Amino acid sequence: MTKTLTSGKQAPHRVRNELAFRTLTVSNKQLVAEQFWRITFQSEALKGFNSPGSDDHIKLFFPEKSATAPVVPTVTDEGIVWPDNQRPESRDYTPLEFDGKSTLTIDFYRHEQGVASDWAEKVNVGDLLTIGGPRGSLIIPNDYSQQLYIFDETGLPAMKRRLSTLKADNVLLIAFAKRQVVEEYLGALLADYTLHCLENSKMDSTGIEQCISLSNPLHFPSDDHFIWLTGEGKAVKQLSDHFIEQRNCSPELVRAVAYWHAKD
Repeated sequence: MTKTLTSGKQAPHRVRNELAFRTLTVSNKQLVAEQFWRITFQSEALKGFNSPGSDDHIKLFFPEKSATAPVVPTVTDEGIVWPDNQRPESRDYTPLEFDGKSTLTIDFYRHEQGVASDWAEKVNVGDLLTIGGPRGSLIIPNDYSQQLYIFDETGLPAMKRRLSTLKADNVLLIAFAKRQVVEEYLGALLADYTLHCLENSKMDSTGIEQCISLSNPLHFPSDDHFIWLTGEGKAVKQLSDHFIEQRNCSPELVRAVAYWHAKD
């Protein structure tokens, strides 16, 4: 049962999805905003696929270079069993679009020395990939009166999904990314919202201070706000602590997700 907050708004709530592994075929590949490979997959195996949360994650399992076909595990009562106990390397990605039938689209951010990014650079139409999940989804109401989103390029696919459903007037976006990339990627979805791009900043102590400074004028009504933070792990944690401990935001209305971790 969904919880009702003191503001009368609904609290975010989780739903379970049936766990399934699917082998998909690449049907299209295009470059988006010079920073993403948008790859479309098709398969009848997508029947029953469900991804209701804007920042859902599915696991993508990348085959060995010499592999001729993706490895697919078996779901048993005891857990997930991989053939010969050989679990392929995997990464979590947000589904961008699903047509409800047999077509799924995922955007891959281009960066150096990443198993997923490397795969996306080289993949061709007709290649195969195994995916799993999403095992669960967080359903976040779209009508909180004050909303704040802090993200870098890796969060753009989830932002695209989220902005397409928002019903709020007071929304601030702070991006650790080039404005040209964000505007080209999100396009008309930005029309009604304020966007700040910290183009020359990193997700470090200086960048965190800039984010806090930009967010200081915001008023977060009790139980009627939502904050979404993503990007580098330590920065996300520090920002989350700030909004909960210093700005007295509700912990259940602050969504902090580390999409990557800086090397020490």
